[in-house]
Amino acid sequence: MILYPAIDIIDGKAVRLAQGDYAQQTDYDADPLDAARRWVDAGARALHIVDLDGARSGVPANLAAIERIASALEVPVQVGGGLRSEAAVAGVIAAGATRVILGTAAFRDVEFLDAVLAAHGDRVVVSVDARGGLLAAAGWIEQTEVPVADAIMRLNDRGVRRFVYSNIDRDGMLTGPDLDGAREVAGVVQGTFTYSGGIAGLADLEALAKLRQVNMTGVIVGKAIYEGKFDVGDAQALLDKLR
Repeated sequence: MILYPAIDIIDGKAVRLAQGDYAQQTDYDADPLDAARRWVDAGARALHIVDLDGARSGVPANLAAIERIASALEVPVQVGGGLRSEAAVAGVIAAGATRVILGTAAFRDVEFLDAVLAAHGDRVVVSVDARGGLLAAAGWIEQTEVPVADAIMRLNDRGVRRFVYSNIDRDGMLTGPDLDGAREVAGVVQGTFTYSGGIAGLADLEALAKLRQVNMTGVIVGKAIYEGKFDVGDAQALLDKLR
């Protein structure tokens, strides 16, 4: 599995939210490139970037920061937040994104999803964000009544083969991963997925790896590395060992 350090951007700064709540924001780096360089220097092989302003407004708002990160560092970056039009997706790719992460629009606009898949294929990832086992939308602000498994099966049918699964209840809380949720998602995804939410230490990464779900190919970590709970290089070495 690949460790993806998370770089969440608001107003051009690297921040973390607790449970996706914009009112519970902690600022870490005035320049998100500093965070990105720190994680890559520590051994990160890829980065997970979310434009939180874009996720909330529906339009990308931090393209300049994304472009600076992508051009300065020689690792793949996957980028999400506000990608609800073909033009927005094209703009993020032009800024240097290796992969684009769709959220709300992938579920609500099948014509858009089909068009982006046709244009960008394997570079398209869909984020399935869960609160209480049900799909959340619009930058985690809106709550639906759609079970996560149902949402994934619909996306499978549209041809989506790359996913991110996020447990919002655990996001930024350092309470440990949602192992049952990861297991459930692994059972329905036709392709691969990356897990996100609750990672607090190396033991949590080990627990995920020991699920032995071959289609879980990565894990996103945010607050734990910003708070120094473990070293990025040590974490990637552990995941390599347990592969």
